[in-house]
Amino acid sequence: MKVTSIIAAVAGAIFRVVMAVAVVYVIYRGAGICYDYGYRIFTEPAMTTGEGRRVTVTVSPDMSALDIGKLFEGRGLVRDARLFVLQYYLSEYREDVGPGTFDLSTAMTAEEMMQAMVVEKAEEEEGEGDSAGRGSSSGQAGSSSEGGPPAGGSAPGGEDGQGDVSGDGTNGTPDGTEGLAGEPEAE
Repeated sequence: MKVTSIIAAVAGAIFRVVMAVAVVYVIYRGAGICYDYGYRIFTEPAMTTGEGRRVTVTVSPDMSALDIGKLFEGRGLVRDARLFVLQYYLSEYREDVGPGTFDLSTAMTAEEMMQAMVVEKAEEEEGEGDSAGRGSSSGQAGSSSEGGPPAGGSAPGGEDGQGDVSGDGTNGTPDGTEGLAGEPEAE
């Protein structure tokens, strides 16, 4: 009987050591995965380098951040839809991103895509004057005014329904300047 209790004590000690090692390993691996994922939120590179491939996506008003992430992952714009959701919720553009049709590129980072998806009304409310973001080079790399929607992503014509009637990209004004809400500035 003494031998049986010694064997049980040794087996119990071995089991406790193995369980402790397993718990430490799981915590170590989990911490490594969390760190890697957290690091990628702020440093995830674009899918491609150079010019990239242009992709036109349409975001509807009823789409959640996860739906947008899945759409982007399916179109080859991001590697991981869940990572895009975290980047979206931690982004400064979260409140300004809106529905529309956007011309994006695989050479854009998630932050640049969100910047290109900022709707026009947010910029107009700030009193910027030029709602299409002209003159700003950051984030507009994937936007195109040739045959597509403006950089803000709304349908051609903007909120006031008056689009680029002349076809010259000036929105109907002689010198291409606009005031608030797309109205020509008084000279």
